[in-house]
Amino acid sequence: MFKITTYILLIFFFFIGRPYAEIINEIKVINNERISKETILVFSNIELGKDYKQNDLNRILNDLYSTDFFKNVSLEIKNNILYVTVKENKIIQEVIIEGLKKQEMIKTLKKNIASKDKNPFVENKTRRDINIITSILKNSGFYFSEVNLKIAENNNDTINLIYEIKLGDKAYIKSINFIGDKFFKDRTLRGVIASEENKFWKFITSKKFVNPELISLDKRLLKNFYLNKGFYSVNINESVVEFTENNDFQLTYSIDAGQRFKIKTSKLLLPDDYDVKDFVDVKKKLKDLEGEYYSLNRLNKITKLIDKLSFRNDYEFINASFKEKIISNNTLDLVFEIKEFEKEYLTRINILGNNVTDEKVIRDNLEVDEGDPFNSLLLAKSINNLKSLNIFGLVEYDLVDDVDNQKILNLSVEEKPTGEISAGAGTGTSGGTLAFGIRENNFLGKNILLNTSVRLTEEALKGEFSVTNPNWNYSKKSLTTSLESSSTDRMSDYGYETSKTGFSFGSIWEQYDDIYFSPNLSTYYEKLDTNQTASDKLKKQEGEYIDTNFRYSLDLDKRNQRFQTSDGFRSRFSQSIPLTSDDYAFFNSYEYTTFNQIGESDMITRFSIQGRTINSLTDEDVRISKRLYIPSSRLRGFQSGKIGPVDGGDFIGGNHTASINASTTLPKFGADLQNVDFQLFVDAANVWGVDYDSSLDNSRLRSSAGVSVDWFTVIGPLNFSLAQPLSKADTDRTETFRFNIGTTF
Repeated sequence: MFKITTYILLIFFFFIGRPYAEIINEIKVINNERISKETILVFSNIELGKDYKQNDLNRILNDLYSTDFFKNVSLEIKNNILYVTVKENKIIQEVIIEGLKKQEMIKTLKKNIASKDKNPFVENKTRRDINIITSILKNSGFYFSEVNLKIAENNNDTINLIYEIKLGDKAYIKSINFIGDKFFKDRTLRGVIASEENKFWKFITSKKFVNPELISLDKRLLKNFYLNKGFYSVNINESVVEFTENNDFQLTYSIDAGQRFKIKTSKLLLPDDYDVKDFVDVKKKLKDLEGEYYSLNRLNKITKLIDKLSFRNDYEFINASFKEKIISNNTLDLVFEIKEFEKEYLTRINILGNNVTDEKVIRDNLEVDEGDPFNSLLLAKSINNLKSLNIFGLVEYDLVDDVDNQKILNLSVEEKPTGEISAGAGTGTSGGTLAFGIRENNFLGKNILLNTSVRLTEEALKGEFSVTNPNWNYSKKSLTTSLESSSTDRMSDYGYETSKTGFSFGSIWEQYDDIYFSPNLSTYYEKLDTNQTASDKLKKQEGEYIDTNFRYSLDLDKRNQRFQTSDGFRSRFSQSIPLTSDDYAFFNSYEYTTFNQIGESDMITRFSIQGRTINSLTDEDVRISKRLYIPSSRLRGFQSGKIGPVDGGDFIGGNHTASINASTTLPKFGADLQNVDFQLFVDAANVWGVDYDSSLDNSRLRSSAGVSVDWFTVIGPLNFSLAQPLSKADTDRTETFRFNIGTTF
């Protein structure tokens, strides 16, 4: 009796558990006109004699719809015959854009929209096209532009798509204001946002126009800035665009900073079956947060540790989240909870909207792949990776539940113009500067960066062209190739003139947490001339040279943020090793900078040391063009480069330099001056060592103290300093007042 019951149950579960399926022996295609039956079979990958289940039929539907050739597709199986009924999309004969005079703009729009000549007409794509066109026009300043679509039927059963554009007037930002309980000065907040005020000389930048996408970016940047400064409950309430009497716009951001919070206690919650030893680093990072101001950047660094764990087989389905609880006016408790979610797998990733960008570029930046366990942390990181490429205006995704604990990821991107033109100018007591650059962020749709720049100062002209592949050879490491040519005339003050032409290959990657390694190989041809008053030993250096060097740097970056740093430190070591050279000059450099915030105020102290040395490995004299000078930013109170050894009236630099800098901000001084910040500073430096004539050596500590002012003027950022030299050599040239002002176009 028991055996009979067992057999009955086995037969029952066999039939109940078996999903609907049917073997297909014949295929019939109905209503196809332009697309042949054979082509449809290729698109759908249908095989005769195969047992097809419902999931297989769903896949066939997806495959056929993904070709864009069909408006409707239906499948039906009768008597082992699969009937494929289709309704084909019409073909676009021509895409026409009306209302624009500039052919360059028309080309840009046609390049970025999805609908193309001689391609199938897909209604959903035209809706995205309208959004893309509107976005590009608003980026160009046409805030009130309107875009409408007309569909014209042709006699040959094709259509023309006509995008009718009404541009309207350009919307310029006349002024940007910050109101409310904002804590920080306007000058600081202007440095955070991307939007700029319109000035008559700003004829290149597009950031001077009212643009909803840019305003939305501004609000995100402002919120993240406050969150990184401890303002956990900050609200960027609204942004108001007001029309002025002069047909311009006033952009106002309303900010409620709220209280500044410190983390009182932190706690890690783990599932019972997790090994605590695997989370030692996470617990340590959490413990380090206690007593510190709340910082979104620090929380993100902890999340990165969990990202790495999620690649392990035993933590594939891990998920993590922070939970904050306010316990007083200025303190909160932090709980970092790690959970294991339901085991699901990602069966398919569909990518839409990439008309210019190769699909491979998008997939290479995803941390998830088809067939992988689904992990929401890695999905979030994937989306951030795509946004950080700076080639998409919008990145969205939709997760669709499939059968058997499986998911389908539909990823939609909206491309944006990726070319940039920049220009800038500056002047000061050390001379003037002009700069111009052209940049393309997505060359050939492969996320390759092209950059061309020209920089002109009173003593130098430099041009550079570089190509950067951010994922060279699928290594997740960038490779930059650059060509460079420069001419430097230092004949009057330093006794030489040089021209250099060459190329280099370089890369940079994060080797360990916050430790970056950047190798570089370069070869340069140099022609060097000296003046008639130079010493005989310097004149001997005239000639033509070829140098090949291997240079690398190790950079430990523990700053809380790279922009407006208020805490942490950075330690950087660089070395240049000569491979072929006449003097085989061996260069070493070390720099350490630390930042600290004093008490509850926003006073930030900065302390920095730097040491550099260059010597010949073969006891030759180091070429004068390679000799070292103190950067002007590291020794105020003295003219730039006008300290140290002198030969025949020329400042020749040294084989060694050292500098120490200390400064502090003064947030309470001039607190009512919204566009002005003050700093106190003390600088000390020395240049010494003359390998070709030790009698010229002039080793003496130079030092100064003073006040520095940063002022956001109507022209652009102005910096000036008043410095009093405290110690110097007789030959040094002092400079009590120094200023620099610059702007972009």
